[in-house]
Amino acid sequence: MGKYYSLKNILSRNATYNFIFGERSNGKTFACLQYGVEQYAKNHKQFAVVRRWQDDFTGKRGATMFDALVSTGEISRLTKGTWTNVYYYGSRWFLCRFEEDQKGKTNRIIDETPFAYGFALTAESHDKSTAYPNITTVVFDEVITRNGYLPDEFVLFMNTLSTIIRDRDDVKIFMLGNTINKYCPYFDEMGLTHVPNMTQGEISVYTYGNTKLTVAVEYCKPNAAGKPSDHYFAFENPRLKMVTTGSWEIGIYPHCPIKYAPKDIIFNFFIIFQREILHCEVVSKDEHNFIFIHPKTTPLKDTDNDLIYTTEFSSRPNYRRKLTKPTTPFEKKIAAYFIRDKVFYSSNAVGEVVRNYLEWCNN
Repeated sequence: MGKYYSLKNILSRNATYNFIFGERSNGKTFACLQYGVEQYAKNHKQFAVVRRWQDDFTGKRGATMFDALVSTGEISRLTKGTWTNVYYYGSRWFLCRFEEDQKGKTNRIIDETPFAYGFALTAESHDKSTAYPNITTVVFDEVITRNGYLPDEFVLFMNTLSTIIRDRDDVKIFMLGNTINKYCPYFDEMGLTHVPNMTQGEISVYTYGNTKLTVAVEYCKPNAAGKPSDHYFAFENPRLKMVTTGSWEIGIYPHCPIKYAPKDIIFNFFIIFQREILHCEVVSKDEHNFIFIHPKTTPLKDTDNDLIYTTEFSSRPNYRRKLTKPTTPFEKKIAAYFIRDKVFYSSNAVGEVVRNYLEWCNN
C-alpha cells in the first residue's frame, strides 16, 4: 500500500455505494474529492459533498474544503493547468485561477459552473425543488460519529440522494468514516452485517435480491510504515489506536466491582440493540447496589414477562424503547442507576453497545 489511501481497489468492484472506513488522516477524503474533481475535468460531471450539519459549509469550513487539492497542485494537474484554485460561494465550489492584467492588477477568473455542491442533512427539505442532472458522484464524509446521529438520519440521507438522483442510474456514492464507533446505524440500515468482523484491507460486497444495488465496504489497510504524526499519539490509551492504526475506537468502561452469587440478583432486564442482546442484572450485596451488564448468549426465555428495552416498536406491555425516558416509578429506578453511574460492564465492547443505545434513547 502507498503512503495514502487509493480508491483503486474499491472502484474495481463497480458498486453503487462505496462505504470506506479506517484510520484518521489516511487520505480517504482527499481521494474521493480528487475523484470528483477528475470527473468534472474529464466529463464536466459535477459532484455533491454531503455532511450532517449545515455548519460544515459555513465560512472557513466550506471555503477550505478543497485546500489540500490546491496546495498539492492536484487542481492544476487534473485540469491540465486551466485552473489552479477553488472559489466557494453559497454551498457551491467553482474552479478558478489568478491572472495579472496589463496594469499589474491580479484578477480572479472563475469557472462559469460549479464543480461541486454542498448538501447538509439538516437542510434536506430546502433542496427538494432544485434539479442536479449533472451530479454523478456523491461524497458523504464523517458518516460515523460518536456524538450522536440525527433522528431518522438514514431516511434523511436517502431523501437527499433522491433529490440529487431523481430518475437517473448513473450516480456513484462514497460514504467515508473513521473507526470511531463500531455501532453506526448505517451498518444496520444497509444490512452490512459483516462489518464488525472485517479485517483491515478487506473489501466486502453486498447484493440485494434481484436488484442492481450493490454496496462495497472497505476497511482500509493501515500504512505499514505509519504516519510521521503517529508519535504524538503514542500514549498508553487504547482509544488512540484508532488514530494511528485504524483499530476501532472503544471507550474504557467500569467492570464489575465485586464477586456476587445468583442469590444477590434482585431483578433482571434486557437491552436489544443492533442485533446485540444484553443481560442486565440489578445486584444488591452488602453495601453494594448496582447494575451489571453482560452479553446474553442464549435466546430470551420469558419474552411475555421480562422487561425488554428495544429500539423496535412493540405493543406488548413488558417492552419499552427508551430507557432514559421512563414512564413508571419502576423504570425511573432503573434509569437512576445510569444517572448515578452505578452501572458496570463485563467488557469495554459491552459498554460501547450501551453507550450507543443511550445515545439513541436521547436522540
